[in-house]
Amino acid sequence: MRLRNKSLGIAALALATSLIGLNASAAETCATGPVTVGFISKLDTDPYFEVSKQGAEEAQAEIGGKVLQQSPGQQTAEAQIAFINSFVSQKVDVIAISSNDLNALAPALKRAAHQGIKVVTYDSDVVAPARGVFFNQAKSDSVAEMLLQSMGDLTDHEGEFAVLQGTPTNANQNSWVDFMKAQLKDNPKFSKMKLVQVVYGQGSEQIAQQQILALTQNYPNLKGISVPDGIGMPAAARALEQAGLLGKIKLTGLAPASLLKKYIQGGAVQDVWWNVKDLGYLTYYGAQAYAQCKITGKTGETFKAGRLGDYTIGEAGEVVLGPAQIVTSANLDVFKF
Repeated sequence: MRLRNKSLGIAALALATSLIGLNASAAETCATGPVTVGFISKLDTDPYFEVSKQGAEEAQAEIGGKVLQQSPGQQTAEAQIAFINSFVSQKVDVIAISSNDLNALAPALKRAAHQGIKVVTYDSDVVAPARGVFFNQAKSDSVAEMLLQSMGDLTDHEGEFAVLQGTPTNANQNSWVDFMKAQLKDNPKFSKMKLVQVVYGQGSEQIAQQQILALTQNYPNLKGISVPDGIGMPAAARALEQAGLLGKIKLTGLAPASLLKKYIQGGAVQDVWWNVKDLGYLTYYGAQAYAQCKITGKTGETFKAGRLGDYTIGEAGEVVLGPAQIVTSANLDVFKF
């Protein structure tokens, strides 16, 4: 029994030592100047990430370093893991990833950190132990509240509505929908609204259109559809328009406002959006500060982000770009993308 306990103690000590070694290797790697930041987006066909990259490149032109971006052809964790490994092989200094899965990417990102690569997330997070800082476009509860408020405004705060997400594992979309469900249950303002189903477009415009048409057939009293997905939202608008249902069924969600311009001007569609270019700009500035150990991810730390000004790290290493807005015909011209 003593031998067994001693063996267990040695094993526990070895595990603890390996974990300390992983954390120490990341902490000791402090760059003395601008570094290479490898961005991994969710999907190669999503223009959102090309615009975000433009912001990162603007920041790179101001402070130096290098921007690389690689994008998977499928919106899955497995596809992103291949690019994580590729960036490790290329010996980039920082990986900045918009996650397709909250948990599944963690082991690969931790391996990257063990090899001295700093890891941050932007747009969509992973579990906190697998990254240093999360650069969020807006607070999740704020985005969700605006999605729900927009749907309420379009449907007079009553009746059935559905949600079309990208994928079941999409971390930020899941958090938005969970918050919406909680508000529907607890907030009297939304008491007459009913979420009937959540479906998934799987990062495909064709599948998104099929799901939209299926919803209209399965729920003849459907008054609205919320699409918190940049690929699915334009596809949903086209599907409803082609079916002659746009207007009878109202649409809101998250997508580049410029892609929805004619629909928003018509009054049957609203959008919840932010300055996407600024998200890439902020992420690049923050990634450089993290690589140079000017920030470590602790609550209360501050750093400068060029023309955007000063930012403070919040709880769990989160940095928030700023509040999103509901886009209507009245303010559409403010949003260039």
